[in-house]
Amino acid sequence: MSLDSLLALLQAAIVFGTVILFGSVGEILTEKSGNLNLGVPGIMYLGGIAGLVGAFFYEMNNPNPVPILCLVIALGCAIAAAVAGAAIFGLLTITLRANQNVAGLTLTIFSGGVANFFGGSLNRLAGGVGQISVSATSAVFRANIPVLRDIPIVGKLLFSHGFMVYLSLILAFAVSWFLKRTSVGLNLRAVGENPATADAAGINVTKYKYLATCIGGGITGLGGLYYVMDYIKGTWANDYTIESLGWLAVALVIFASWRPTRAIWGAYLFGVLFWLYLYINGLSRGTKELFKMLPYVVTIGWLIIVSLRRSRENQPPASLGLSYFREER
Repeated sequence: MSLDSLLALLQAAIVFGTVILFGSVGEILTEKSGNLNLGVPGIMYLGGIAGLVGAFFYEMNNPNPVPILCLVIALGCAIAAAVAGAAIFGLLTITLRANQNVAGLTLTIFSGGVANFFGGSLNRLAGGVGQISVSATSAVFRANIPVLRDIPIVGKLLFSHGFMVYLSLILAFAVSWFLKRTSVGLNLRAVGENPATADAAGINVTKYKYLATCIGGGITGLGGLYYVMDYIKGTWANDYTIESLGWLAVALVIFASWRPTRAIWGAYLFGVLFWLYLYINGLSRGTKELFKMLPYVVTIGWLIIVSLRRSRENQPPASLGLSYFREER
């Protein structure tokens, strides 16, 4: 593999990894409270379509859109929709104590339908499938620093990306610091490990679960927005790619052992494994599809290794997926 091919593969891995890194970091924060949200793909759908809708109507009604307003509108709409989706999941699982697996899967199916409905409607408004393009907003999200970008090798690899690549890294480190170094983060981890004990110690279990679920959902929704604005350059495609990336984000949570900083290199590794087939000559179509399975195979292998080692620090929160009934404390 030539140097140019290697750089192209690593660039593609970073872009691909950023989408699932947002989803993974948001889900790690949610799961640390004991809530297992399998609605990650659905929340990413909501973030992506809401940001696209907001940007589309702003650009349609403004011949000369202001870049900062493009950014604020898209981010605001995406986060609001993602938080709303996570809040619905919280209402079902925290207040109504519905089964978390069923609620999460339902959220994914429902949100995927909603997103593709509105995406199809926008395509018709724009003149046909593939015609919608929020070019001004997409350009803001994909903008980079020309001077740094022009540095040989390093600039192409590290500085040729939009700001959301760096935002995903900042959020991963911030969530990790929050969980390990703050009293609120320690309280959240206590809720995820043993909500009854946390409740007896005076921690408001319901509040912590709602906040973790909603804030985690907001972060997850940024993955869908990044996919729409940067990955596919400000358009919409009803090809269910967001859903597949959402499930990869869930797999990454397990691979990272519920550690946000480990999810960083895990996300980029998934990106390398997913796109590797494009840079290997002579592969048949069936073999290429097998290569796309590598991230999942690696996750399963890592899960087996972790299970055999039985290391407590690599295990999920003890109450993950279990509804808390205060009356049974």
